[in-house]
Amino acid sequence: MTSVAVAIPRSGRTRRVLPGFGLTMGLTLSYVGIIVLLPVLALVLKGAEIGPVRYWEIVTSPRTLAALRLTVTAAAIATLFNAAYGLLMAWVLTRYCFPGRRLLDAMMDIPFALPTAVAGLSLTALFSANGWYGSILAPAGISVVYTIWGVAIAMSFTSVPFVVRTVQPILEDLDPAVEEAARSLGASPFTIFRRVIFPAIQPAFLVGATIAFARSLGEFGAVIFIAGNLPMKTEIASLLAMIRLEEYDYNGAAAIALTLMLIALILLALSNWLQSRMQRKGGVT
Repeated sequence: MTSVAVAIPRSGRTRRVLPGFGLTMGLTLSYVGIIVLLPVLALVLKGAEIGPVRYWEIVTSPRTLAALRLTVTAAAIATLFNAAYGLLMAWVLTRYCFPGRRLLDAMMDIPFALPTAVAGLSLTALFSANGWYGSILAPAGISVVYTIWGVAIAMSFTSVPFVVRTVQPILEDLDPAVEEAARSLGASPFTIFRRVIFPAIQPAFLVGATIAFARSLGEFGAVIFIAGNLPMKTEIASLLAMIRLEEYDYNGAAAIALTLMLIALILLALSNWLQSRMQRKGGVT
């Protein structure tokens, strides 16, 4: 009979696979707390000081409702466009090889690097009556600058990379053998996309669209130049919050900012819930 000696560590703690986990986790949580949680907590506490009655009066005032309605509607229009265009762009970048593909791929990140104010000025110049695009649209009676369409275009420009960059890695990691198997069984290209490809990228696609919508809600720099900032017409909610700050109406600014934050958090929570539900339904852990 042979005996096997088992070395028992003196300390009861198990050895961690990743060295320095405690330190890195502490630094990460500290960063999240200082940069993210503290500003959010300060905004929530400031909103709590207002009181529910005063808060409701602020957010239901005609000017605030008009700004929120414009912001949400324009963000929805931009998100619908980005969902279709972002999916198409991610498909082109991952499924086709052509000259300039790397350049096109790099250009998708321009909205991240370009100052939003510069983007707003450029879009205003392009879509004005004597601009490159505006001179073509004006004879047809189509006006973009100082309308909701201009606001939606500015929001779309700044948020489209979120859809592209969330869908693109999933498309790159898809196993081509699954598509080949479906094709060998006689499935059409549209059926393969609908039954094989899209279910696999649907969680990432939903997350990208939701983040793009939340980003559009808070857009400021790219919008104020092309919107015209006309009260009750083309005034966005973030600009109205800044106006309230300039008027030293801190309660009004906090109420508007808190409303935008609540809308974004609700959408992100709903997106994460739907994503986890689809993953469980598909057997993904």
